[in-house]
Amino acid sequence: MEYHATHTVWNQPPPLVNYNAFTQDTALIESVVREEAGWAQERLSEIGAFAGSKEAIAWGCDANTYEPVLHTHDRYGQRLDEVSYHPAYHQLLQRAVAWGMHASSWREGRSGSHVARAAAFYLFAQVEAGHGCPVSMTHAAIPVLRKQSALMEDLLPGLLSLEYDPGLRPAREKKGMLCGMGMTEKQGGSDVRSNTTTAVSDGNGAYLLTGHKWFCSAPMSDFFLVLAQAPGGLSCFLLPRVLPDGTKNRFLLQRLKDKLGNRSNASSEVEFDQTWAILIGEEGKGVRSIVEMVNFTRLDCVLGTAALMRQATAQAAHHAAYRSAFGRRLLDQPLMRNVLADLAIESEAATMLAMRLARACDQAESSEHEQLIKRLGTAIGKYWVTKRGPAHVAEALECLGGNGYVEESMMPRFYREAPLNSIWEGSGNVNALDVLRVFVKEPQALERFFEEVTPACKVDARLAAACKQLQRQLADPQMLEWRARYLVEQMALVFQGVLLVQYSPAVVADAFCATRLAGDWGRAFGTLPRGVDAVAILERARPKREYEL
Repeated sequence: MEYHATHTVWNQPPPLVNYNAFTQDTALIESVVREEAGWAQERLSEIGAFAGSKEAIAWGCDANTYEPVLHTHDRYGQRLDEVSYHPAYHQLLQRAVAWGMHASSWREGRSGSHVARAAAFYLFAQVEAGHGCPVSMTHAAIPVLRKQSALMEDLLPGLLSLEYDPGLRPAREKKGMLCGMGMTEKQGGSDVRSNTTTAVSDGNGAYLLTGHKWFCSAPMSDFFLVLAQAPGGLSCFLLPRVLPDGTKNRFLLQRLKDKLGNRSNASSEVEFDQTWAILIGEEGKGVRSIVEMVNFTRLDCVLGTAALMRQATAQAAHHAAYRSAFGRRLLDQPLMRNVLADLAIESEAATMLAMRLARACDQAESSEHEQLIKRLGTAIGKYWVTKRGPAHVAEALECLGGNGYVEESMMPRFYREAPLNSIWEGSGNVNALDVLRVFVKEPQALERFFEEVTPACKVDARLAAACKQLQRQLADPQMLEWRARYLVEQMALVFQGVLLVQYSPAVVADAFCATRLAGDWGRAFGTLPRGVDAVAILERARPKREYEL
């Protein structure tokens, strides 16, 4: 207790700090082992200890409190086009790069590499989301650039490096590099084929770009993959911030976006004026070049939302374990248990789906089944998990009452962050329609989906019924686009139910199937039916501080 002149401070929870975010996340540990990345547990435990530390949590708060500042010109009127960040942002990026979150999938090349990297990204996203943008974009760009043999020798060592080396300098002078992306233009948004930025040959094997990008995040990255209209059609280009001779490229920062959340990440508007760039792939094949990148960044949207759900659940359960009302701990009160258990179920389902999709990334090159699960499942997961994030975080915030509505609790930051992953890399409609597009272009993907879910349907009647209903609905070609969101939602719920039935404790799987599939559920979190063992679910989900272990 702490004493003040007028009152004693009591019945306030201690801060949830200095705990291991990995070793106290049972669902994550089980997923890592199951999806063939058990070999990474020691490293993940190290990352988890840092992610739960007081120092890391303070860095996450500082990086968002003290926002990036754009410097368009120096005092003499010369263009700078640079952004300065709070040191906490650089400290977070330095740790993330040192642990390989931008490149370990490609550096390690062993079974489970994508799963191990996904788990690390998930842990760090619980600390702070903005720095994850250049990490995610670099991770997604590397497989595209690896196909360009002419660039590999010069660029890949820097992109694969575990050294964070900020500052605008030529690639040959950098110990490590990061890559961003610039696809969106103001007139098109997700419709990148309407881009108007032009690219013309400079006569020496490169191109000069003229136009704009409406959203270009992490503008202090070393390189950017951008789309522009070349003579042969929409094409993909690699654009360096600094040219080989040491001069800055014509990358003109107009302003930083004043965003709802993700404040540490300097999303910018940028103009290109005869800006030097290198063609990636063939002219007219720009969309094909970015498809692989989008799959990886979409998975990171799923991981980032699952991370927010996990941290929101952890904060709410921790608060309820220490806060009392009406003579009892909140954690011991039936209705609060119902809410917290429901949040924990949703969090575990999101985590398991994200890690299953990471395994598909690991095995996609050697298995047609996994390639199709990766393609279809990522779009499904991106739609549904990111849609669940805002409602989940809002309910968790409410568990803290007024304490959750103040900035010091971190919950407002999580709440502002939650809608973002549903918007980036294609909004809900874009992803739902992308699922339908897969049905048309790769009809065997739907067959693989039902192959994936059928074994578990044989052991749970609710899953079986939901699966049969889904098959009937998908067999009717009428109104597919009109009902795309509903159909993708049902696919996601079946997929999550299958994973829980196969791998989670019965108390979690049964509650999920009873509510999300069989409909014994209300319209809000905290409406679990009679018979759910909320105590067991919360014991599995709640992080504990050292003296509780």
